[in-house]
Amino acid sequence: MTSNVAVIAGAGAGLSASLARLLTRQGFRVVLAARNIDKLGALLAETGAQAVATDVSDPASVEHLFEVADQAGPLSLAIFNASGRARGPLGDLDPETVRQALLVGTYGGFLVGQQAARRLLARGEGSILFTGATASVKGFAGSAGFAMPKFGLRGLAQSMARELAPKNIHVAHFIIDGAIAAAASGQAPDSEDRRLSPDAIAEAYLGIHRQHRSAWTWELELRPWVENF
Repeated sequence: MTSNVAVIAGAGAGLSASLARLLTRQGFRVVLAARNIDKLGALLAETGAQAVATDVSDPASVEHLFEVADQAGPLSLAIFNASGRARGPLGDLDPETVRQALLVGTYGGFLVGQQAARRLLARGEGSILFTGATASVKGFAGSAGFAMPKFGLRGLAQSMARELAPKNIHVAHFIIDGAIAAAASGQAPDSEDRRLSPDAIAEAYLGIHRQHRSAWTWELELRPWVENF
């Protein structure tokens, strides 16, 4: 019997790695998507996950990702963890860099969400989770090129949640309000837990995925206890 499949788009050494470890332990078959999959060698060896080279801003590339995932089993969970950013004074921002940030951070979320939704609708259940940031709700000075894609991703997630919840598809958006610790599984917390533990965030994602549909969360904010609201 095939296991449920989890697709993580935007895989790297931080939160995505913690998610891959946790989901593997919980019996998921994990498919990781990244533009450069060479960096994932150690994680693949540790978890047995499959990696697919993917440009989340390209429709054909995203479609290929999910076609590969289909071969691993029925999709149960899709997590969009990719991010585009362009920071600096407004007058100094490179327009092409900003365009790429929007393509990756917002359009990429749409492409991944669309492919996941098609499969989950056919199945009749499942979750699509989007990783946001403080910039999803606050546009700080010098962060226009980061706030735009994050605001857009939040709007996408909210729209999808309202459309798909009545069809038994759980869509949720996570506001990661603070810096994530660089180390992953087994990390030693700093003296005052000033950074979010990626393992702790991963546990929150899994908890949202497993929520009973009578009490679904569409958005969750996570922050260290020392972080200002």
